[in-house]
Amino acid sequence: MSGFFEEVKRRKVYRVAAAYVIAAGGIIQLASAAFPAWELPNWALRLVIVLLLVGFPIALILAWAFDVTAQGIKTTPTAAPRRQVRRNVIMLATAGVVMSAAVGFFVLPRASAHKIDKSIAVLPFQNLSDDPQNAYFADGIQDDVLTSLSKIGDLRVISRTSVMQYRDKAANVRDIGKALGVSNVLEGSVRRAGNKVRVNVQLIDANSDEHVWANDYDRDVTDVFAIQSDLAQKIAEALQAKLSPGEKSMMERKPTENGEAYLAFVQAHNLSCAFEDLEKLKQSEQLYARAIELDPNFALAIARYSQLESWFLHDIDRTPERREKARTLAERALQLQPDLPEAHLALGFSYYYGDNNYDAALREFEIAQRGLPNESEVYLAIGAIQRRQGKWAESTANLQKAASLNPKDTWPLQNLAFNYQMLRDFRKANQTVDHALALDPKAFGLLEVKSKLAIVENGDFGVAERALAALQSANISNAEKLKAANARADIFLLERKYQEGLQAAENLPDDQIAAFPGHLWSKYYYIGFARKALHDDTGARAAFLKAKTTLEDQLKRSPDNPDIHIQLAKVLAFLSEKDSALAEAQRATELIPQSDAFGGPEIMSGVAEVYATLGENDRAIEILDGLLSRPSGVTAQALKVNPIWDPLRNDPRFQGLIDKYGAKA
Repeated sequence: MSGFFEEVKRRKVYRVAAAYVIAAGGIIQLASAAFPAWELPNWALRLVIVLLLVGFPIALILAWAFDVTAQGIKTTPTAAPRRQVRRNVIMLATAGVVMSAAVGFFVLPRASAHKIDKSIAVLPFQNLSDDPQNAYFADGIQDDVLTSLSKIGDLRVISRTSVMQYRDKAANVRDIGKALGVSNVLEGSVRRAGNKVRVNVQLIDANSDEHVWANDYDRDVTDVFAIQSDLAQKIAEALQAKLSPGEKSMMERKPTENGEAYLAFVQAHNLSCAFEDLEKLKQSEQLYARAIELDPNFALAIARYSQLESWFLHDIDRTPERREKARTLAERALQLQPDLPEAHLALGFSYYYGDNNYDAALREFEIAQRGLPNESEVYLAIGAIQRRQGKWAESTANLQKAASLNPKDTWPLQNLAFNYQMLRDFRKANQTVDHALALDPKAFGLLEVKSKLAIVENGDFGVAERALAALQSANISNAEKLKAANARADIFLLERKYQEGLQAAENLPDDQIAAFPGHLWSKYYYIGFARKALHDDTGARAAFLKAKTTLEDQLKRSPDNPDIHIQLAKVLAFLSEKDSALAEAQRATELIPQSDAFGGPEIMSGVAEVYATLGENDRAIEILDGLLSRPSGVTAQALKVNPIWDPLRNDPRFQGLIDKYGAKA
């Protein structure tokens, strides 16, 4: 070994090694600082380090073999026997590789960790003003900062619904970061006194709980938008997020110059998030109208107003007047501000919920997505369209993206579960619903999905029974109590407990359920179904006639609602009005055709029910065979347990479907 070290010294290998280490360290430091600024990917820095590590043993061997002299680079003369030289070269190469590997073990992980995680959650700003009404003002600043950041494609920004759950709650920043899946959290407070406003903000590293950046703003109320714009840009700089000229321009644009209109808009936006609360949605309508009255050019308020009208159209009040209003508002917002992504989102929902024009809706949603790259709602909308087009993989990916951007909201998860259910991937469907129920254990919609999954997969009614029992003792709203009572009657009928189902349906109060579209007709449908099963044909007919009258009244307000048409078709089939029943079923399929891969199967299942009730077995079985062979909510187990298919029980072809598609008789 002494001979080896003497030879290394004679050949000046030590000097080369020291020079290489100093030069490599400098290159790594320079790259660590420059690469993030140039927006180069993190693997580029790791590649530089790997190349330098690989080059180290090569440099040692070259230093051994050659020497730099005044006459140029020459081969170093050998003073030892050839066998000893070969051994020394092997030892030198081995030493170089070992040293490079050791250095790489410590340096590469640090290089990987050097990349800044550009994920952020903007928590609700605390209202420090004496007037509690200024909470709306604090919400507005927080929401606008969040919206501005969400338009930066280089960031990952958690949606408003998820962060609002931390309002007025003491929580550890590290816990919040872990729960929301972000590395950065923005906290803030707002104090307003007259026309003066003070905003204090701090950006915190959620992994270390250390302050990254903080600032105070003392401005006039009229300068609030300048505060929001500056905040968003400062945060983007702190997170080294690339900001395009277009994104910067959108940040600096003031939505309105009218402070009163802005406050009305903020209150309307808060109330519009209460999707299941009809009274709050109506208040939101009034406040949006007020904001637009105060500033007719308030394009963002007009766009959000249009979107609210589309939601009414979809879920509550499908009338031609509301459809026209949603479309007109969206188009007006685009006329005022053609590049406003929220206006394209609103127009997309107008096409979607108003016209079932999925291609036009998707075009608008994709435009909106480019301007709102972190908006969960956009990915949810795109995913909803794609599944109707039969693009299940793309739809599921977008719904997963929506859920990742809004991790505390159950709605994206519920929609994702719908996809898995249609694809009959019950394992993933149940996992997704369980995840959502962990966030909100008493959510009626989630419990309903969980119950249906158990029925269509295994014919298990126990999940529904336990859920309904739990809801009876839960502190839920009157609307949810009515929904639960309605569902209880339905479950009794599915279990063939007709006397209990009849009693549960008759106990539903007409005056209360009339406020919820779909519940009044279903009450009399359940009564008719139960009485028919109990061989009370006279009572059944009287109930079905009431259901018919209720549905016809609904159709006068919503003539193009496919759900009402198909339900009316079922009722008419029980009344033996064959031609009218088939006409209504045909109308439903025209409004949502079989080409709609998500909505079409549900309508066609209803059509099959109509044919089965009318005794048209051939057509009913043909439709069911088609539904079982492609993604749909129909399963062999559902055919086996649902009494609606009892008219087909004695047909061997029906039993053949059950056997063919997997349920044991």
